[in-house]
Order: sequence, then structure tokens, then C-alpha cells
Amino acid sequence: MTFTMGPALLFCPADRPERFAKAAERSDAVILDLEDAVAPAAKVAARGAVIESRLDPARTIVRVNELGGEHTASDLSTVLQTDYRTIMVAKAESAKKIRKLDPRLEVVALCETARGVEAAGKIAGLENVVALMWGAEDLVASLGGTSSRTTDGRYRDVARQARSQVLLAAGAHGKAAIDAVHLDIGDLTGLAREAQDAAASGFAATACIHPSQVAAIRDAYRPDAQTVAWAQAVLAAAEGERGVFAFEGQMVDEPVLRHARAVIARA
Repeated sequence: MTFTMGPALLFCPADRPERFAKAAERSDAVILDLEDAVAPAAKVAARGAVIESRLDPARTIVRVNELGGEHTASDLSTVLQTDYRTIMVAKAESAKKIRKLDPRLEVVALCETARGVEAAGKIAGLENVVALMWGAEDLVASLGGTSSRTTDGRYRDVARQARSQVLLAAGAHGKAAIDAVHLDIGDLTGLAREAQDAAASGFAATACIHPSQVAAIRDAYRPDAQTVAWAQAVLAAAEGERGVFAFEGQMVDEPVLRHARAVIARA
């Protein structure tokens, strides 16, 4: 199983069906959210809205509440009444629970607690898991903290460590990694900086909470013309070479060629 959605994944509250179509149109994939975005009193109506929706299953993820909770059975039953087969498991912590999910479902595991980040490697190794995502605010809350960012808007060290740990766990098992949302909707500069770093580091996508953030994420993941030209040229040069060779004054070996292939794939 391969995760091919991205790079801009847009959350949409599942109790706001009037927004579903626009969210899907404006993003690369929409995440219908049955968890934090929906108040307890609106959960039933939200599930009904998901069942009645008709979005493209290849570009739709349903975020369900944490496994083992009061909403688990209803959420999973809801998804299985639709054509959607990719779910995002909120507060994923237990590889054992994820392994036992219906085999028809593909899982994006949201590692957003200390336990979840610690278990990321085991979770990424599961056959039904296609991607890992990390979350900053729930992570810091699980540690008893109060903020994932410093006053300059950048992540604290603990958040950066969790981000790296989830990315490495996903990569070690050949799974995609999804970067966390940028909560400051108006800070497109900060979002662009983080998305550019995510793309360069190996994340497959970045999640977002507002349509205005989609363009910044897409631009960040899309290589510029100069970078694409370099990638094409170095790959062409490699066709006549064996092993390590020099190109435009730079040593080129297999890792550099893999970087070039990644650029072409994103382009």
C-alpha cells in the first residue's frame, strides 16, 4: 500500500457537510474530521454527513476518534458504510489496536502523544499503516506543557524531536510522513518556511486547517525550475557513468541521484 495523496491535506469538520465539496476542490485531499473538530453533541450528525457524502475516495481521509474510546465502534462503522477506505487514527498509541482494525481500511496513524511518538516505529511497521502524521499541541499537552512554540513562532525542541522521530520511523518502514498543521492561519510566511523544510526533509505532505494555506504548501513542495533542470541534467549525466562521478564540480553518488529523482517526482 502506498500513500499518494498530497502535498496539501485539508481538515474539514465532519459536521459541516456544506463545506465538503469546496474543501475537496481546494486541496489535494480532504480529511473529514470526526474527532476534535466536532463537539460531542454533534458526533451523530457528523457521522450521518460522512455517510451521505460523495467525495472521491482516492482523495478522502476520515479522521476517527482514538481507538478504544466511546466513539470507536460508531466511527469505524460509519466509514465502512461509505466508499472511503483511508482513516486517520487520532492519538495513535497502540500497534496492537491498529493491527486489529478491519483489513479493508488503510491507516494514517496520528502520533500526537508522548506514547504515540514513542511507539511510532512499531506502528509504522504494520501492514495496514500507509502513513504517519505527528501533532504538536496534543503532544505537548500529553507532557503537561502549555505551548509547542516559542514566542518567535518556532517549535520548541521537544516538538522538533517528535517531528523528526515520526519522520524517521515512517521512512525506516517505507511509509509516508505527514507534517503537522500550522495553527496560525494568517502566518503564511511561517507556514511556507515549515513546508519548505518538510519537503526538503522527506515529508510527503503537510496538513492544514484553512483553504488559504493550500497554495503556500503546494508552492513549498513544488521544486523551482532551476532545481528541476539540475535534477534532469544530473540524471542524464549519470546514464553514461558508473559509480561515483563529478558533475558541475560536485561529487555525485547514489544518494545525490536519489535526491534528484525525488525532485522529479515532486515536480
